[in-house]
Amino acid sequence: MRILQLHCDSIEYTPTKKEIKSAEEITPQTIQLSEIVVAFVAIEQGDDSSVAQNAISQIKKSMGKIGCKKLLLYPYAHLSSSLASPSIALSLLKEMELAVPEFEVSHSPFGWTKSYKLQVKGHPLAESFKVVTKENTGEKNQGEEKELTSDALKSESKITSYWKILSPDGTLSNIGDFNFSKYPKLEILAKYESAKKRAVDEPPPHVALMKKMGIADYEPASDSGNMRFFPNGRLIKSLIERYVTDRVKEYGGFEVETPIMYDSHHPSMVSYFNRFPARQYNIDSEGKKLFLRFAACFGQFLMANEYQMSYKTLPYKLYELTRYSFRREQSGELVGLRRLRAFTMPDCHAFCKDMEQSIKEIKIRFDLSHSVLNELGINDSDYEMAIRFTEDFYNENKSAVEELVKKHGRPVLVEMWKEKFFYFVLKWEFNFIDNTGKASALSTDQIDVENGNRYGIEFVDEHNVRKNPIILHNSPSGAIERIIYVLLEKAAQDIKEGKKPQFQLWLAPTQVRIIPLKEEFTEICEILADKLSLHNIRVDIDDRNESIGKRIRDAEKDWVPYTLVIGEKEANSKNLSIRDRKTGDVRELTFDDFIIEISEQTQNKPFTGLNLPKYLSHRPQLMV
Repeated sequence: MRILQLHCDSIEYTPTKKEIKSAEEITPQTIQLSEIVVAFVAIEQGDDSSVAQNAISQIKKSMGKIGCKKLLLYPYAHLSSSLASPSIALSLLKEMELAVPEFEVSHSPFGWTKSYKLQVKGHPLAESFKVVTKENTGEKNQGEEKELTSDALKSESKITSYWKILSPDGTLSNIGDFNFSKYPKLEILAKYESAKKRAVDEPPPHVALMKKMGIADYEPASDSGNMRFFPNGRLIKSLIERYVTDRVKEYGGFEVETPIMYDSHHPSMVSYFNRFPARQYNIDSEGKKLFLRFAACFGQFLMANEYQMSYKTLPYKLYELTRYSFRREQSGELVGLRRLRAFTMPDCHAFCKDMEQSIKEIKIRFDLSHSVLNELGINDSDYEMAIRFTEDFYNENKSAVEELVKKHGRPVLVEMWKEKFFYFVLKWEFNFIDNTGKASALSTDQIDVENGNRYGIEFVDEHNVRKNPIILHNSPSGAIERIIYVLLEKAAQDIKEGKKPQFQLWLAPTQVRIIPLKEEFTEICEILADKLSLHNIRVDIDDRNESIGKRIRDAEKDWVPYTLVIGEKEANSKNLSIRDRKTGDVRELTFDDFIIEISEQTQNKPFTGLNLPKYLSHRPQLMV
């Protein structure tokens, strides 16, 4: 069955002529309908009742997202060249019409030629096309491994979601009624999330850059979605890891470390796995069925189970930077650093005494996440916010939800559930919109109302009664690899706009490059490099037997922020002649002023030394 579905302001149609002998008997008249979903339907050979029920279920689900309960089924043979017989097509059409009594459903006359005109709404979910076939029998081909997926993941595709836009003033609008003209990225996010299409049609620009810059590449000897990081990439990744960890510890997180694999048959594992939407890697070991962790949650929960906690110690925060978490994402979704099967996730859980404390704490963590992204070079304008919650939670905590949106400062995408499908009642996330129109979650937090009980985590309240805490799940940055993906995507956009791409100074693999004009100046360059290194600056020396022009161009290609060319004039000067990549200017500064300039850009950020030989002539060439 093929369905072209349109959300319309209005449709007007008039039956003009019987097209087939078995056409419905009607009195032709012009029909006008408004605020309606029109589904142009072609019923094909092989379609049966199961296809009809599946199709109307999908139509109903998408109508729920836009808040419309008025449907016109419009027989439209032109969508297919393999049509079912008229009798079967008409019976299935009527079956679909009767399948949703809670909606106002009608169908246009079957077997008639009709003239029509319609006005389609201009919102992200107004137009969609579906092909519905018989459900797969679920049988496996010989030798095909059956993928183990959680009940939560299986149910995720069946969840009835209501998609809205929530504005900072508290207005909750249907997507179809919201004007996206000032918020094009939010419109992209709305389309992406509601369609839930994660497969990648083309590689995003960062893939070429991560290879060209010697940051990361696919590892053909591993499973898909497991990357290798070259020295420059490892340096950048380690600095981001350290920065995020430092910020979480400043916030009050206590760092722990937990195993990367767990017993599938442990009671808490079975229960939690089926509440978490993830695919997993499985391992057989000495008769045990193990799996690689897909989050740090259960490791920290099992640890918290060992604590004796008082309400006076809450919220209590445990933190781990998981290297790695493993999720067996579908192969069509894997691309570059955007979506991986093995990734590094900063994961901080706060154990709270009640919902009031949880809401207070989630606001603090919201501000932390916003600040972390900003310091990593990801600006407010780079991402859009989505917030998901149950209808009951929203009705009971409207002011708290609205305060988060006010903190964000512009409208957000809302996914509302009639009932609780997962272990959390609220989840917010910041989503980066890349150059191919894909959205990727960065920072996130959740309010978990189940796992305190599931893992037997308890605290004693002010009345000496044992209770289970509410648990918040926060990653202030999201996966570290995804942060690098965002920075490279932003660089790709700069290139497209004719700007010079570069990392923030504290993340640049080489911060200063010194180029001796001739070999006789190499020793002076060495002395200068050592002096700069004493001030926690990554310095290398391009001593290759290449022209000065080529070496300057290569520094540009390597995105080196500062380049110093040392010749006789510079060797005898008290000042440094500095090529500034950001401005494109050559400036003269004293050594001390140069140190101050660098320090101002790198203060409060972690530092590590070069992760490659200091002399470029000693470096192997990476073949890309």
